[in-house]
Amino acid sequence: QLQLVESGGGLVQPGGSLRLSCAASGFSLDYYAIGWFRQAPGKEREGVSCISHSGGSTNYADSVKDRFTISRDNAKNTVYLQMNSLKPEDTAVYYCATTWGMATMKSTLYDYWGQGTQVTVSS
Repeated sequence: QLQLVESGGGLVQPGGSLRLSCAASGFSLDYYAIGWFRQAPGKEREGVSCISHSGGSTNYADSVKDRFTISRDNAKNTVYLQMNSLKPEDTAVYYCATTWGMATMKSTLYDYWGQGTQVTVSS
């Protein structure tokens, strides 16, 4: 069974950190670019970050630049999103997704999605 499973979400205070993981089972992530997206209540899904299949190219939304870092470990078939200096406006459900093409922040170009993990930033 092909699965993408996000984990690592939770409740954190403003200024805190979390590391999200996106683990694949049933298939290899080696040849896929991966994107992280988030959706807050009442808002549209937005691109957070993406990484090429090799890991050599990354991109970030302006709102998370210099705070979030995307990385991948193809040996572990996992992609990570390190989130530092978290703000209340980062509260959302975070999703990872795969695309066969180039890494992009356009969600419509992604084919396979995980079920999401909740991140709540609150004091």
